[in-house]
Amino acid sequence: MKFTKMHGLGNDFILIDCMERTLPRPSNVSKKLCHRRFGIGADQVLLLHKSKIADFRMRIFNADGGEVEMCGNGIRCLAKYIWDNKMSNKKNLRIETLAGIITVERAGNMVRVDMGEPVLEPEKIPVNLSHKSEARSQKSKSEDSLLVTRYSSLIIDYPIRISDREFKITCVSMGNPHTIIFVNDTDDFPVTHYGPLIENHQLFPKRTNVEFTQVIDAKNIKLRVWERGSGETMACGTGASAAAVACHLKGLTGRDIKVHLPGGELFIEWSGKDNHIYMTGPAVEVFRGDIGL
Repeated sequence: MKFTKMHGLGNDFILIDCMERTLPRPSNVSKKLCHRRFGIGADQVLLLHKSKIADFRMRIFNADGGEVEMCGNGIRCLAKYIWDNKMSNKKNLRIETLAGIITVERAGNMVRVDMGEPVLEPEKIPVNLSHKSEARSQKSKSEDSLLVTRYSSLIIDYPIRISDREFKITCVSMGNPHTIIFVNDTDDFPVTHYGPLIENHQLFPKRTNVEFTQVIDAKNIKLRVWERGSGETMACGTGASAAAVACHLKGLTGRDIKVHLPGGELFIEWSGKDNHIYMTGPAVEVFRGDIGL
């Protein structure tokens, strides 16, 4: 089987072209290939398929074999693969995912992704609150009239106890669930201890990605991400988008920010015109090869 190894800021992928073939048991294949000792090694497997409703279709499987809805770094890599292999000459591509149709476009040497609107309603993220009234119904500290009028029930600074400490969480979906926790110093925070405990907390029926976020100033944040089913990764595009939303909801940053991740930087814009999140970042091909299954 032929494959292409790619990464977006160190968040690495095994891309398999399924345009002319079907990959049997993709969940098992992902667990095997993503293993960093016995396989190729990656955070996720990306499958490129034909689509009946868009230009292409992307399926995403985590290292633990679970299929997920969306991956911001992954979709940039998929788009680069399509353009590099001259599978389309369109500047803008519409890619079908489990989170809907996502539009990507060339941005110089980088790729810009329309991540769509953030989802903030607890039941849609989803967050399993026993009563809607338990959600912290707060309005942004900013004077953003769009946010104030658009959303009435947000999960902002909602308290949960994890192990030996209490956290205040802010929850956002970018087609997949995210839980943002603000910390003073991401470098020293024990992400690998608390990440899996929060990921699997009973509040989250589909588990959750966890963003440990440090605000530097109104235009810059630092982020470490514990990804659902993959563990800590070097970068996460949907996580960076969700963290940017949480920061603005709390009045800590503006709408356009730079997100500093262990693997590099992403540029996130939350448009005041259409309420969409736009993410811009690099995509890199590492190598190609063949592997027996």
